[in-house]
Order: sequence, then C-alpha cells, then structure tokens
Amino acid sequence: MSYAIEMRHIRKEFPGIVANDDVTLQVKEGEIHALFGENGAGKSTLMNILFGLYQPDAGEIYVKGQKVKISDPNEANRLGIGMVHQHFMLIDKFTVAENIVLGSEPTRGGKLDMNQAVRMVRELSDRYGLDVDPLKKVEDITIGMQQRVEILKTLYRGSDILIFDEPTAVLTPIEIKELMDIMKRLVREGKSIILITHKLKEIFEVSDRCTVIRLGKVIGTVNISETNPSRLAEMMVGRKVRTPVNDTPYAPKEKVLEVKGLTVLDNRKVPAVRQLDLEVHGGEILGIAGVDGNGQTELIEAIAGLRHVQEGQIKLNGQDITGRRTRKIVEAGLGYIPEDRQKHGLILDFTISENMVLQTYYRGPYARAGVLNHKVMARKAKQLIQAFDVRTPSEKTLARSLSGGNQQKVVIAREMDRSPALLMAAQPTRGLDLGAIEFIHNQLLEEKQKGKAVLLVSFELDEILHLSDRIAVIYEGRIMDIVKPKETNENELGLLMAGRKEARRQA
Repeated sequence: MSYAIEMRHIRKEFPGIVANDDVTLQVKEGEIHALFGENGAGKSTLMNILFGLYQPDAGEIYVKGQKVKISDPNEANRLGIGMVHQHFMLIDKFTVAENIVLGSEPTRGGKLDMNQAVRMVRELSDRYGLDVDPLKKVEDITIGMQQRVEILKTLYRGSDILIFDEPTAVLTPIEIKELMDIMKRLVREGKSIILITHKLKEIFEVSDRCTVIRLGKVIGTVNISETNPSRLAEMMVGRKVRTPVNDTPYAPKEKVLEVKGLTVLDNRKVPAVRQLDLEVHGGEILGIAGVDGNGQTELIEAIAGLRHVQEGQIKLNGQDITGRRTRKIVEAGLGYIPEDRQKHGLILDFTISENMVLQTYYRGPYARAGVLNHKVMARKAKQLIQAFDVRTPSEKTLARSLSGGNQQKVVIAREMDRSPALLMAAQPTRGLDLGAIEFIHNQLLEEKQKGKAVLLVSFELDEILHLSDRIAVIYEGRIMDIVKPKETNENELGLLMAGRKEARRQA
C-alpha cells in the first residue's frame, strides 16, 4: 500500500524520559489521520520529528515511499510537509501578510513585493474561507484569527502533507466547524492530514483513521467507522472516563466579585467592554459564553489588574480593586488561570519549582529576608506535580520543555493550591486531554463545594453547560442575558452569542 507518510520504529529520548518508544505511524494518501493521546504521551514529539525540529534516536521515515532524512523544517517543506503548531510562531509587530510570506517572500526586480504578498494572502484566505485581513498586525487580531494565520502560512507554502497540532484549541464552535470543512476540502484536493487533537467530537467528525498513543507507545490504530468515542477514550487513558457535571443545588452565598459599569479599551483604544455589570457569589460557578473577541479577554485582564479600567468599578470581597496592581489583587483573594499560559501564566525559562511559587515566592516559607529557600520550593513543587499529575522528569525541568497540556497543569496547580476566594479560569482545559479535563473539571467543582466563587470563561459550550450554575452570555462587550443551564440549550446560547436578545423568547 502507498503511504503519504510512514514512520517506522521511531524512538526519541530526553533526559529522564522516553517520549517515543518504538512508534510506527502509517498515513494513507488522501486521508485525515488523527493522533490521539494524553498530554505528554509523545504526539507532538513524534510530529516535531516528522517536521525536522527533532532528530530521532532510532527509526526510519518514508515520504511517499521514499526513505528520507528530515534534518530541519526547510527540508520538511521541500518534501511537501507543513505544520500548524499548537503555540503560534508569529511575530506580533508584523502584519498578517508579512508573517505568512516570511522566508518565502515574493520579489519583483530583486526587491520585496509586498503588494503581491498581500494579493496572494487575500486569494488564499478567500479560497479557503478563512476571512483574514492581510494588512492587520498580528498583535491587533484575536487568538482565533492568529490560528487562521498559522494555517495560511502552511497553505501558502503549498504543502501536500499537513500536520495540525491541536488546531482548534483556540477556536469557537463556529470556527471549528469551518476548519473541519476546510480540512475536508483539502483532502478532496489530494492532500493528506495528520490531526493531533484531544477532542473526540472532532475525530469522529473528520478523521478516517486514528492512532492512539499512551506513554510514548502505540496502543493501536483503528478505523473511525469501526469504533466509538468510549472505546477511544479508554484506549487513551487506560480506564473509563466520566464527564463531571455540576448537579448540586444552586445555593449562592455572599457576593465575592462585583463589577459595575465597567468599560475597558482594547489594544486599538476601542471599547471592548461596555458598561458591563456582573456578580459572582461564593458557592457558584458563573460561566461566561461568547464568541472570541467580544470582550472576554479585556474583562478578565481588567479584573486581574492587567488592563486599565476606563470607567466603572471592580470589587473583590468588598474591597475596591479597580486599578490596583496585580499583586495586590492576588493578595485580596484572586486566583487567575489566564487564557494564554505561555504569555501570562508561566515564565518559560524558569523551572517548574520556580513557576509553582510565582504568586507567593516573596513570602514565607519560600523566602526569608529576601533569600529564596529552594528546598522548600522544590518540596512544594513535588507535592503539586504528584497531585496534579504533571508529566515531567523532575521539578527542575524548565517550563518551556513541557508539553502544552502539562504547562497548563502547572498553572492550574499553582492557582488552585492557594484556594482563592475567586478563581478566575479562562479556557482552563484548552489543549488538555480527556483525563486531564475530567480532573480539572472536578477541581473546579470542588472549589464551588468549598464555598469559593468561580468565574469560568470558555469557548467550549459543553464545558459551560456542564459546570455552570449560571451562564452570562457576552456580545460586543455587553452581557446579553444571564441564564441557567437547565433552562437553556446550545441553540439559544448560540443566538445570544450572535447578539440576538430575542433568543429567550424564541426558545
């Protein structure tokens, strides 16, 4: 049989860990092949080998039947292999077009032809329905739009074999459906796709076959038409996975967070949050649902002290925290899981041990007279690594070296360990596998049971519906309505997310 990609008996070791252990992957031409596994199972490592970012310690790679050595990403590109990375490889100060053509710029008379670059990007964007403005700077577009730019970078280079590493982790439900349609269209045009994802719904939506990896080993490859979600989930984690649901009665306690008349500007100095009112009580999970770019980021950054408040007031435990520095807000009782773990959740070149105490390093028992106690920090880190199942060789590992999901676990472990009065969780399960999602959801529900307030911001409607006591739908910086999960559905929420206030009367 002719394979687009064949990786035979791949082995890759890092200090203290075997990431890939005798892995064989065979991808047919013209298929969407899902790669499914827990965080740290070795999926991204395997694909980084295929893309030339890592070199295997053993094994062989064949592209369209020919044995190859992929020494770097340029060689991968020459072989027709493109990769859309989970963490964006974009330059914020460059425009969309500049990012896409970087390294393969069109020229005219020996000079860069940016007009041609813009035309080419616009044509690609229109062809695949990505709706990207080539002239906008990356720093001024949403995370979801940045993902589209990454996809366009690969398509621009004319790759026949596309690797998508968690491509929907930052997309809204509508954008996910559009991406699935794009993938199907690409395959119809003769391309082959390897899809790394933690979402069973996506696997069954678009994939032809699926290879499951656990702890660096292949558990098996199955035809999607011959299996079911429960079986795949069990193959991935080695046990049955249950979906936690918030089924305890809604009994709110004292008001923990109060937001009144809040107006916040975005990076373009345009109001992103407009006269917004919101309350979160102890003993409840308030979910915020909305399409990306409707003010969620600006709202949570204003609460955390990361963005200037133009108008309005924010109170935490009765204290006015409007305009305070982030440290003071944290000390007042805020726990914050940011939506971008790499930019705002971690210092990537610090160890896990150092990252675990970023909020408390200056206090005892971690410091005395301004001197850090690394033994105590290490002891705490080991405890949290075990409690939150962070897959790492040791607490001395740099955060940069962890998989995306394990980076998220470090952030969540640090914030939840402090058991703050208000836990603000923005996309807390982004990029996590089913077992990790189950664990995190249980942790959020446990915070509620302790009487804490939880503000959950998520693009995953299933997550919002399963965990929330109340759901606030945000549209263009305003709260459209606040509904209870048992009194609504995805259709009604979708209408509210699109700005249709009459949705409540129609449902």
